[in-house]
Amino acid sequence: PDDDLTLSARDVHVWRAPLSASETRLADFHAILAADELARAARFRNPLHGDQYTVGRGILRILLGRYLNRQPQDIRFSYTHYGKPFIEDASETLRFNLSHSQDLALYAFTHQREIGIDIEYLRPVSSRDQIAEQFFSPNEIKALRNLPANQQDIGFFNCWTRKEAYIKAHGEGLSLPLDQFDVTLVPGEPAALLETRVASDRADRWALHALLPGANYRAALAVEGHDWQLSTWQWPG
Repeated sequence: PDDDLTLSARDVHVWRAPLSASETRLADFHAILAADELARAARFRNPLHGDQYTVGRGILRILLGRYLNRQPQDIRFSYTHYGKPFIEDASETLRFNLSHSQDLALYAFTHQREIGIDIEYLRPVSSRDQIAEQFFSPNEIKALRNLPANQQDIGFFNCWTRKEAYIKAHGEGLSLPLDQFDVTLVPGEPAALLETRVASDRADRWALHALLPGANYRAALAVEGHDWQLSTWQWPG
């Protein structure tokens, strides 16, 4: 990235970051987190997960600080009723979202556009079919079943990440039923929101974009509108 990080009305930036850190780096991240973030990190039963949360939030604060020209520790978060974080300053137009899986995190940033991102580590899911039956739409279930057996795990994660990215961008989280909209999932097929049966929304309001952040990962980005351009960055940078 350039030294000067700015977002135009058409820019969408996605950052990829590893969640491993040395003890010294962890201490640096601890120093910029707020008290509620430190308390949450301490509540993880597995210390590794607590460290990953600390790194993830620390990187988020540093990146936000670069975009906003503020000290990372001075940024204050609030949360919507559905748990989506936003910057407390009511005049701030920066939008952001983050997701992590295993030891990799993705961060998405826009200017005045709602945005959502999701990443998943590819792995066998023994309850894949049951999860699909519970959460996917009838059209998605049919598309998944029609895939060759050796492509069904990838199709499952394509669907899951795209659905998660959309509900995070929409802002209502899991209160928005996952079977009330359809996304593409066939490997090699462009990511798209095909239809939404959510009364307050339209499918053509959103663009979905598939991401391949690593050999064993699938990810998706949901962005409000279509007149935008994507840039991808690697942390540290």
